[in-house]
Amino acid sequence: MTTSSVQVRQALHEDAGVLAQLNQFVHGLHVAARPDVFRPAPAVEELTPIFSGFLARERAIAFIAELGDGTPVGYITAIIHDRPADALMHARSFVFVEHIAVDPRVARTRVGSVLVEAVRAAGLEAGCTSLITDVWDFNKEALAFFGEGQGLGPMRHWLEAKL
Repeated sequence: MTTSSVQVRQALHEDAGVLAQLNQFVHGLHVAARPDVFRPAPAVEELTPIFSGFLARERAIAFIAELGDGTPVGYITAIIHDRPADALMHARSFVFVEHIAVDPRVARTRVGSVLVEAVRAAGLEAGCTSLITDVWDFNKEALAFFGEGQGLGPMRHWLEAKL
């Protein structure tokens, strides 16, 4: 499969169930690595209201990647943030990627890159000056995808100690 056989479209409120279904491709990885944080795979019916709420948020953006026959194979969600200046920081606008998931059957066919490009374009159109995301340290594939593949570099580090 090539990216020419994939179309990316904006996710609509009625696509919440599609996002919930596609989420299974990434959630299992998180549960396996951090069962202390992530609950076992919830049913699509449990996730759909969460995605519905996300899609209703102000400044939320989401895109779905579909094969030529309309089969959804990935999604990305993001929020546009506008931060005013204060005594410590300059004003800034950025787009923050919340979730990305791609069907493993189409992995490494640039579906993820096409989704990120859609978010970049939406961010630029909204006046954002940067694209930001966070990645769990165990997710080496996502770290490589966003770092080497998308040109993102470290900005902050979260550190954790169990109590």
